[in-house]
Amino acid sequence: MDDDNAAHRVIEDLRGLASAAAPGTRLPSVRELTARHHASPVTVARAIRRLVAENLIEARPGRGTFVAGRPDHRPAPPDLSWQAIALGPRPPGEEAMQALLAIPRPDAIPLSSGYLDPDLQPTTSLGAALARAARHPASWQRGPVQGREDLRAWFAREAGGALHADDMVICPGGQAGLSTAFRAFAAPGDPVVMESPTYLGALAAARAAGLRVVPVPADADGVRPDLLAAALTRSGARLFYCQPLYANPHGGTLAEHRRAAVADAVRAAGAFLLEDDYARDLAIDGTPPPPLAADDPDGHVVYLRSLTKSAAPGLRVAAIGARGAAGARLRSARTLDDLFVAGPLQQAALDFLSSPAWPRHRRALRTALHSRREALLAALRRHLPALLPATVPRGGLHLWVRLPDDLDDLELATEAAAEQVVVFPGRPWYAAEPQAPHLRLTYAAAAPALLDEGVRRLARAVAALRDRS
Repeated sequence: MDDDNAAHRVIEDLRGLASAAAPGTRLPSVRELTARHHASPVTVARAIRRLVAENLIEARPGRGTFVAGRPDHRPAPPDLSWQAIALGPRPPGEEAMQALLAIPRPDAIPLSSGYLDPDLQPTTSLGAALARAARHPASWQRGPVQGREDLRAWFAREAGGALHADDMVICPGGQAGLSTAFRAFAAPGDPVVMESPTYLGALAAARAAGLRVVPVPADADGVRPDLLAAALTRSGARLFYCQPLYANPHGGTLAEHRRAAVADAVRAAGAFLLEDDYARDLAIDGTPPPPLAADDPDGHVVYLRSLTKSAAPGLRVAAIGARGAAGARLRSARTLDDLFVAGPLQQAALDFLSSPAWPRHRRALRTALHSRREALLAALRRHLPALLPATVPRGGLHLWVRLPDDLDDLELATEAAAEQVVVFPGRPWYAAEPQAPHLRLTYAAAAPALLDEGVRRLARAVAALRDRS
């Protein structure tokens, strides 16, 4: 409820200022309000939108906010306060997810994004595939609720061969698959073990399902098997969520010498391992190891693979699968969630994956990601050498940078926004208290020249924070 309290403070502050000032009077900036009320920019923007809707203030793009004119016969604003009682507490994680998915302003440089820069997306090939799919009458008919068999077979092959087409179900993006898995394999109040730090969307989905998140530390070599075994034993959890390849946000890959020990810990606990293989197509250096699902004789691994991160945000196609009764439960849950994924989108995805455009895109993407990762590292060396990461990820989209102890990640993200550069604080990626402040910096959402300018602006934000301390 802290976010609601902060929004209320901002609203009351602005309401009082607007009531006492003449129409056209400039009001405090977003930056001033975030500092005055210790609120996030998202919270302040929400408060401003509410008062704009009440015609109390007006926002002028590029200039700021001002007291609105006062017509003689203004209708009373609607009273929506009853909704606070009807809705109850806000779901945890909602604010962080909205901030993560917010589209940056055109004049801001994105150093935080979960998706590829439009220049890296194969939009021409995807558009052609979708146009061809739209001309197939069968694409518009109801197909199998679990998805096209040929598309499911492609995802099954990508999992390493242990899964088959009948084990998989197509879903509209990886986030939908996560939500389904958490509800299919655990009940509200149950524990779920997760790496720490871990994907913000997974934390939000688990909490929305009513699960109790049990964090287990991870490092550059992935989750620590000894601590995983202890967490599973102590909590009694029957589900472990992990990203063994280029984990978001820290970029670590589960090391070869840990893979068997992780599988043994899961097997000994009689648990499922939910493998989120979101970054399979985002390799930069070398060949990525095979999925954990490829070496899973007894059906402990639940495998999730999405095309969205490696292709385009609009290609909301993913698949999740498991063997035996677990797979049947997944397919049943997916049917209840969405019935089935749109036929033209499935056909377009299969067309694209089956064409020469797909391997061509993967080769070009590897080259581009390498160039941009090196550009971001060079920019950090030039402008902020204290933020250089200890370990450089061999793939994925992000750098996980440790901040000096005198910098607060939330304050720095707010100060950076005032400098027109978008970064994301590390704190929301932890289920419990973080051991140190971090930022997640993305190298895939901007061109190399913009990455350098973005880090230069971030350096100004760091200097501004230190000047005030």
